[in-house]
Amino acid sequence: MRGIVYVFVLAGLFCLASCDRPGEERAEELDERAEELTDEAEERTDKMDELEDEIDTTAVIVE
Repeated sequence: MRGIVYVFVLAGLFCLASCDRPGEERAEELDERAEELTDEAEERTDKMDELEDEIDTTAVIVE
């Protein structure tokens, strides 16, 4: 009889161990959002560099 109880207790513990905690899911969502923001920042930096290269930096002196 004790063996059966131990089996059920172990099965219950394994079920609890396999469940995702809400904190883990939230942390994963925050990591994904951080990666998205990093990608967006890199794209904007690249675009700014391209625009900077297109700007004519020669000075026009009018006398």
